[in-house]
Amino acid sequence: MAISTFDTLLQKIETRNARAGVIGLGYVGLPLAMAVARSGFAVTGFDIDPSKMVALDARRSYIDAVSNEALAAEIEARRFQATTDFAGLAECDVIIICVPTPLTKHRDPDLSFIEATSRSIAGHLRPGQLVVLESTTYPGTTDDIVKVILEGTGLKSASDFFVGFSPEREDPGNQHYHTATIPKVVAGDGPEALSLMKAFYGAAVSTVVPVSSNATAEAVKLTENIFRSVNIALVNELKTVYAAMGIDVWEVIDAAKTKPFGYMPFYPGPGLGGHCIPIDPFYLTWKSREYELPTRFIELAGEINSAMPRYVVGKLAEALDIRAGKALSRSKVLVIGLAYKKNVADIRESPSLRLIEIIEERGGRADYHDPFVAEIPPTREYQALKGRRSAALTREAVSGYDAVLIATDHDSVDYAVLAKSATLIIDTRNVFNRLGLSADHVIKA
Repeated sequence: MAISTFDTLLQKIETRNARAGVIGLGYVGLPLAMAVARSGFAVTGFDIDPSKMVALDARRSYIDAVSNEALAAEIEARRFQATTDFAGLAECDVIIICVPTPLTKHRDPDLSFIEATSRSIAGHLRPGQLVVLESTTYPGTTDDIVKVILEGTGLKSASDFFVGFSPEREDPGNQHYHTATIPKVVAGDGPEALSLMKAFYGAAVSTVVPVSSNATAEAVKLTENIFRSVNIALVNELKTVYAAMGIDVWEVIDAAKTKPFGYMPFYPGPGLGGHCIPIDPFYLTWKSREYELPTRFIELAGEINSAMPRYVVGKLAEALDIRAGKALSRSKVLVIGLAYKKNVADIRESPSLRLIEIIEERGGRADYHDPFVAEIPPTREYQALKGRRSAALTREAVSGYDAVLIATDHDSVDYAVLAKSATLIIDTRNVFNRLGLSADHVIKA
């Protein structure tokens, strides 16, 4: 009796004889590759960036979630290797796509990375492979784009090869959860694909959560991020309203969160950063137009959050005028924190970049200090900022600025030095109040 492609692949996965290929060795792909390798699979990482290969060959990790020691251990155990040669996909039994899904300038989904990667896989597709998409996207992408491109080879999903979706849930800087301990939502194109997904991810992570379809799994990821976007927008809007009333929104939130039911605290800030929250909700708003259904709530949240950097710079300009009698156009500002969240080096979609841009659009000069980001790397939207270096955080240096703007509250920053040396401080994270360093020259924004 002939053994089916499904049975053969399932047996390879269950015995750890399957080779996994991870395409895109960034914030999602590299930690995933390490988790899969640690579970006993041989893993090949693929990326088009030669500089990543140089780092990996030197046993040097460029992702905070993966230590140099952890990387070296998997390489030396021959469980992990990396390459820019996509011909190696033919040797992989499981292929996982972890490529970016940005927005266009018009806030439409940019699926060019997914499409190009799917075409690369199609060039090496063979019977008995499982292809998984992890990149965040709108419902229908896996089945309508990835599957269709792969079936263009003449092979058929659910019989010759298998397709699934499992949304990434990485949280840079989280000390309590990592790739292997975060529950993994999985789905597949048909029951056999789902069985393969459960077997493969069940070997690498502690908890697998199967759902009925790829579109459902895609919707799960969007729902998680839209939930956060909407609630952050709410407190950002409350911040502006309460500020006009002379009420401290941080004090309100601290008191409200003492309620043991029916409330979950979210906190305001200078804007949204990271790949997920500023981008993912717009994937759903774009897709909803196909069904002629409005998404006013989601779009409004996006508008409020996107407006925060300009609001913060407005508060900065107002404070400079009232407290120092100086225009922003003649001022020198130090932005504390370039990363989008505390204690990480991740600057993807960071509001700090937008804050610097707005300050300089208004004629001011902006430097930054970030203990995790020594130099601004190339970015798609802020090319003019490339190469700027983190300023020193000494008493003498700080005293030379007209204002200090706290955008990201890294724990390793010496806020006592800032409190004593800065003429004016704009605090968007409430860090000075938390540390007992509140003073007349510290303004919340």
